[in-house]
Amino acid sequence: MSDESSKCFVCGATSEDRVLLKAEEKGEEKLVCVRCLPPLIHGA
Repeated sequence: MSDESSKCFVCGATSEDRVLLKAEEKGEEKLVCVRCLPPLIHGA
């Protein structure tokens, strides 16, 4: 992943800021941080 794609796709946090987890959306690999993950799970 490039530097730009090594950030949370929701808020832009890097692994220096928070833990990042790999996710896939429409066949595209993305990263999401632990702060943004709950709203994605719960549909908020």
